[in-house]
Amino acid sequence: MVTAAPQTEGVIAIQGVSKIFPHPDGSLVKALAQVDLTVAAGEFVSLIGPSGCGKSTLLRLIAGLDQATTGTLELDGQIIRGPAAERGLVFQNPYLFPWLNIYNNVAFGLRARRVYKRQKHLVARYLELVGLAKFGLVYPHHLSGGMAQRASLARALINQPRVLLLDEPLGALDAFTRMNMQDEILRIRAESLITMVMVTHDVDEAIYLSDRIVVMTPGPGQVESVISVPFSRPRARNTPDFLSLRSRILEILNFAGRLDEPAYQI
Repeated sequence: MVTAAPQTEGVIAIQGVSKIFPHPDGSLVKALAQVDLTVAAGEFVSLIGPSGCGKSTLLRLIAGLDQATTGTLELDGQIIRGPAAERGLVFQNPYLFPWLNIYNNVAFGLRARRVYKRQKHLVARYLELVGLAKFGLVYPHHLSGGMAQRASLARALINQPRVLLLDEPLGALDAFTRMNMQDEILRIRAESLITMVMVTHDVDEAIYLSDRIVVMTPGPGQVESVISVPFSRPRARNTPDFLSLRSRILEILNFAGRLDEPAYQI
């Protein structure tokens, strides 16, 4: 089991961030506009909003894969200028190397950083953390979708990042596997005490996992609401409070639906 001291690192500060992309027709597309957000050390924050609102763009900016057009992004007071091991990223698809077994997939980051000889003991520890201790010699095509995503999580966590970024990591899974993986993510977070920022389209998932939920506007994306989730863990998905918060978020997203009075009488 991997244990950790209380998290004091992993504070993300986003100030006045906008992102503009060039369109193939020569025009400019504004994906984000003046986003301000702070994520505390060890906090789990979900970004939710309609497609095209810039959620994944914001995650890529935090990861350092793209640069903001205006504004700043900082991790623990240091400006984010590019990718770094201190910020792990997990995508919707696991993107495991098919020619490597699971052990070597997880160890890849250590080898890329040239620290494998010193830290190879971490491979077994993180395989155990994600429940794959007996699958190190197995190749990706032999794994289920949920197991492959666990391997992807271990590969991101083995670099011991201060922040784990999750871009719809469970979106491709069936409903039952997805719920099981949500519990796995909470278990991993409880043991690693790492800051997590997740993009999701699933309101229930956001409520189940998060400390706070950031609701974004349609593009260009801005922060419309930041909602604290007041429930202790573990959380039941069918309580009146859970369902009430779900309805509130759907109303903000304009997806709650309504029953209009008919325009005719019989």
